[in-house]
Amino acid sequence: MSLAPRAVLVRRTTEYEELVARHGTHGQAAFFLASRGRDIEEVAERHRRARRALAEVTAAVPLTWRQAQVERADLDRFLFAPEDVVVVVGQDGLVANVAKYLTGQPVLGIDSDPGRNPGVLVRHRPQDAAKLLSAAPAVVDELTMVEAVTDDTQRLVALNEIFLGTPGHQTARYRLGLDDDGGAVEAQASSGVLVGTGTGATGWLRSVWQERGSRLPLPSPTEDRLVWFVREAWPSPATGTTLVAGDLTASATLTVTVESDRLIAFGDGIESDALQLTWGQSVRVGVCGQRLRLAG
Repeated sequence: MSLAPRAVLVRRTTEYEELVARHGTHGQAAFFLASRGRDIEEVAERHRRARRALAEVTAAVPLTWRQAQVERADLDRFLFAPEDVVVVVGQDGLVANVAKYLTGQPVLGIDSDPGRNPGVLVRHRPQDAAKLLSAAPAVVDELTMVEAVTDDTQRLVALNEIFLGTPGHQTARYRLGLDDDGGAVEAQASSGVLVGTGTGATGWLRSVWQERGSRLPLPSPTEDRLVWFVREAWPSPATGTTLVAGDLTASATLTVTVESDRLIAFGDGIESDALQLTWGQSVRVGVCGQRLRLAG
């Protein structure tokens, strides 16, 4: 007998919950903010909206389905099953946070604070959850992801972007190569390398692209193409600045060979979950074979 679908509701701790946890009580948190010219009611109201949205979505799950809830901080310890339907209740970034842990399960993004979030990935309202879950969901967009694989088989997957650099975002030294080192190779010193997808082109990647005034066309979220930028490459007798931007098709990779004591690679802004790279190691970055199946 096949198992009934399981709705896995993904949420994150609100700013209000973090404040109360840090200061002990609502009153202490309110005093802390008031002493700095802030009113806790603004943060508390966002908390209430988030909890109302979660309650509404929870109530919308069909009675014949199983349910589970997972907090963002626990995603790396949660076991997703093939029959899961993942319901993200929160911000766009929370969808990116969960994407790396999935293997084809459909994702439904619910905006817990409409008007405050861009709604690029959390495309739906809490009141739409019942209808969408009944379709389980029928229509999905296959969003391109980016992956990094080291020479010792460590692997990292991200929905928006992967950053390679030093933990403190200081000068990173490495050799950058294109087309599996069969093409151009350049020794560089920079503040890091950013490789992103079409989904990431709405965030950090776009800010670098815009600041640089790049004419490189940004990919669409479903396009099998990545864009990469070297941040603040430094010219010297030993390092160059020729290879500072480009794109990668589905069959191409960007290779970074470490020439520093330590570099890291992390995805979607989660530096706590990073690949650790040491002198002489190499990492290849390219289009990931798996996709995020996001309800349209």
